[in-house]
Amino acid sequence: MAPLRGPKAGMEEPEPEPEPGAGSSPRRFTWEEIGLRTGRGHPPQERWLVIDRQVYDISQFYRRHPGGARVISSYAGQDATDPFEAFHIDKGLVRKYMSSLRIGELALDQPSFEPTKNKLLVEDFRELHTTVERMGLLNPNHLFFFLLLLHILMLDVAGWFVLWYFGTSLVPFLISTVLLTISQSQAGFLQHDLGHLSVFSSTKWNHLVHEFVMSHLKGLSAQWWSLHHSQHHAKPNCFHKDPDIAMHPSLFALGKILSVELGMKKKKFMPYNHQHKYFFITMPLLVVPVFQLYSLYFIFQRKLWRELAWTLTYFIRFFLFFEPLLGVTGVLGFLLLLNVLESILFTWISQLNHIPMHIDYDSNMDWFSTQLQATCNVDQSLFNDWLTGHLNFQIEHHLFPRMPRHNYWKAAPLVKSLCAKHGMEYQSKPLLTGFADILRSLKDSGELWLDAYLHG
Repeated sequence: MAPLRGPKAGMEEPEPEPEPGAGSSPRRFTWEEIGLRTGRGHPPQERWLVIDRQVYDISQFYRRHPGGARVISSYAGQDATDPFEAFHIDKGLVRKYMSSLRIGELALDQPSFEPTKNKLLVEDFRELHTTVERMGLLNPNHLFFFLLLLHILMLDVAGWFVLWYFGTSLVPFLISTVLLTISQSQAGFLQHDLGHLSVFSSTKWNHLVHEFVMSHLKGLSAQWWSLHHSQHHAKPNCFHKDPDIAMHPSLFALGKILSVELGMKKKKFMPYNHQHKYFFITMPLLVVPVFQLYSLYFIFQRKLWRELAWTLTYFIRFFLFFEPLLGVTGVLGFLLLLNVLESILFTWISQLNHIPMHIDYDSNMDWFSTQLQATCNVDQSLFNDWLTGHLNFQIEHHLFPRMPRHNYWKAAPLVKSLCAKHGMEYQSKPLLTGFADILRSLKDSGELWLDAYLHG
């Protein structure tokens, strides 16, 4: 249910057709019937989902879904109304293309979402979503994002200028490295905004500028990032559905439940009881360099020639700027150094909101509960807002992924109020505490694994 990327994604869209059964009574289904259509089993079963009480058969379509097959499949057999509302800008256009997939609707005696979900909470969140729209909190401030882009470009130019003007001795080199690392980090947050369609009201403009920022300023594939990141938002911290926790169990044992399960099965791919120690020399150092390599593979695999052209301009520009100052070997080493430093910054910032939170298999909870149990915030300050690209408001971002970041603080009191009403914890912590909680949670889950492994 990720944002439509249209022909740019290299995926077909179904032709709009008249709704089946037009002029006759629609077929009616129960939640029990829908819950069986998850696509699991051998041979693969049908995949159905529900949006606004309408039942859609995505069995043939899911592989052509412009937002990615895994995103839409993660809601097979479930109600997908809230993620549909969260991810799409032009819902009328999307519904037009969905009409050919519609096979009926829920039976009259069936609730609008699974009976296992908290009816009052779902209704309250949908009312909150309506309030957020009515307040204009989904509307972007273009000046805000222009100034963000401007400050990124200024940091980029300043990083080169320091080396060009002052030379390549240690102090200018260190200053340039800091400026360029921050520039890359901030560009990463801006491309994140564009990928979530939160900078422009037009999907097309978000995609075009996303390519410029992601591919030209960072040398990565915008489309790869969107497909990957949308899966994370659809089912955060849900094993087998969220790619951001795919390092379980190959590298880390994550979450209490999954770690105990791993130990009970006597599986040991790594010394997990020491994972809070080897975390420093694994994930933070490798994430962005691995992204860089996989992104190039993805571009060639999908034949994304426009993204390839933008990406080549990133590397050409970098070599033209820095090869005269550092030489060929020096510029290659400098590029790797910047990748590693950005990787360290990115990993610590991105993981403090999720690794310490609940991690388990998908239990088909309502949208509000799913996002809240998998995310936490970092206390607001001007520095924290800037350093994290406003992802210190991770809860608000996950609940409203299309919301422009400059409005998170306005939505936060409304979200806190809903949490208080339903007795749910709204977690917010100091930045350094968030960093420490990554290591604490890895240590705890590693010890749980070891105990289950030895005595389970």
